[in-house]
This record gives sequence, C-alpha cells and structure tokens, in this order.
Amino acid sequence: QVQLVESGGGLVQAGGSLRLSCAASGRTFSNYGMGWFRQAPGKEREFVASITWGGGMTYYADSVKGRFTIFRDSAANTVYLQMNSLKPEDTAVYYCLQTKNTYTNILPRPGPPPGAYWGQGTQVTVSS
Repeated sequence: QVQLVESGGGLVQAGGSLRLSCAASGRTFSNYGMGWFRQAPGKEREFVASITWGGGMTYYADSVKGRFTIFRDSAANTVYLQMNSLKPEDTAVYYCLQTKNTYTNILPRPGPPPGAYWGQGTQVTVSS
C-alpha cells in the first residue's frame, strides 16, 4: 500500500524559508516520478515542481523558479521541496505526489497526472 507522508509546513514571514519533506513507502521509491502540487483557498490545485524517477531532471512552475528546489534521496525514500524567498502568495496546502506507473514522470502541466498517489497535505502560511 502506497503511503506518502508530508511534513515541514508551518508559518513563516515573507522572505523566509521552509523545507518540506515527503516520506514514501509501499513501493520501490526510485522507480517513480515525484512532485509537489499546492492549493490555495478558493483556487484550484496547481503544479509546483517535479523530479523524474531517475532524479536527472526537475521541472518548476514559473511562479517558483529560482526560489524553490526539489530533490530526492532514494536511500531515505524521501522527496524534498526547499522553499526560499517565500511570498504571501505561496500560502497554500502543499501536496506530495507519486506517479501511478513505474518509470513515469510528473510533467509541468496544469492538472495532476491521472491515478497519481497523493499525500495528506501540509499547510504553508507566509505572512507579509
């Protein structure tokens, strides 16, 4: 059974940093693409960042390029999202995703990939 458990969210002032973690279990972690989506109040879920199953490529939404970094540690079965220079508009619930099928990736498209597994979400609040 696939489980994705996020942690690291919280309240931070604008300009500050947070690191989100997503611990995955239930399958061979290195065989699946990983990513982060977010959902702000009253808005649809949106793509934030993703990393390929091999870890060789990363993708970012334009709104976070240069500020956020996604990386994965296969030994720890964990994907991270380092968030720097946070802005109030980054306030949202952040969700970790894992692709449904092996050797597939989450691409920077508006909607999430069909059948992907989701974590429960972690709240990030950036105060001005």
